[in-house]
Amino acid sequence: MSQLEIKNLHVAIGEKEIVKGLSLVIGGGEVHAVMGPNGTGKSTLAKAIAGHPDYTITGGDVLLDGHSVLAMEPDERARSGLFLAFQYPSEIPGVSIANFLRAAQQARMAEGEELDASAYYKRLYSKMDLLKIDRKFTSRSVNDGFSGGEKKRCEILQMAMLEPKFALMDETDSGLDIDALRIVAEGVNTLRGPGLGVLLITHYQRLLNYIVPDFVHVMWDGRIVKSGDKDLALELEAKGYDWVKKELVTA
Repeated sequence: MSQLEIKNLHVAIGEKEIVKGLSLVIGGGEVHAVMGPNGTGKSTLAKAIAGHPDYTITGGDVLLDGHSVLAMEPDERARSGLFLAFQYPSEIPGVSIANFLRAAQQARMAEGEELDASAYYKRLYSKMDLLKIDRKFTSRSVNDGFSGGEKKRCEILQMAMLEPKFALMDETDSGLDIDALRIVAEGVNTLRGPGLGVLLITHYQRLLNYIVPDFVHVMWDGRIVKSGDKDLALELEAKGYDWVKKELVTA
C-alpha cells in the first residue's frame, strides 16, 4: 500500500517561513483533514508538496513510497501519483474538458505510445457515469464560465481519470453552496478506497459531515499542533480555535 510521508518540512515564500517543521504520514486509503485559521500555512503545505514554483522548501523532505519528490518537477510529481485540487481552478477558454483530459492521459504514456481514442472515451464516459456527470459536460471549455460547483466537479473528474495515489485537496469547499458541496463530496466518496489517500484542507467542519475523515489535524503557525479523529472537527466547530491557542500558550 502506498504512503506519503512529510518529514520535518520547512517552506518559505521569499524570506518568510510559512511551514515550520511539519511532519505527517498518510497511508493509502486514508483521509486526513487539516484544519486551522487563515494564515497558518495549510494551502502552502499542499502547493509545496505539489511543486508550485512560488514556494521554496528550505528543509525536510516529502517521500512518496519511500522516494523523495523534491528533486522532481511538478509534472513528474503528478506522474508519480500526486494530484493537487486547487482552491481556485484556472479557466482554459477554447480547450474542451475531453481534449484536456486526453492530453493529460497522453502525457503519462511512454514516448511514442499513442492513446487509443475509443478506449479513452469509453473510460471517460464510465467515470462520468460513476460520478453522475452529464456527458455533455466534456464539450465545455475547462472551467470557462463555470460555477464554483462545476469547477470542483471538473477537478473530481480529473482525479477520477488520472487515478492518483494521493490527492491534495486545497479548500475544496471554498465558494460552494450546500448543494454543490454535497455533489462534490459524493464524487470524492465514490473515488475513496485503498488506492487513494487524501489530504483534505478546510476551514470548516461542514465538509467533514460529507467526507468523514480518518484523522483530523489542527495546523497553527506552520505546524501541526493537535491531532485526533472526526470528533476533533466537531469540537473545533463548537469552540473555534482560541482554545487551541490557549493550550499552546500554557503548554
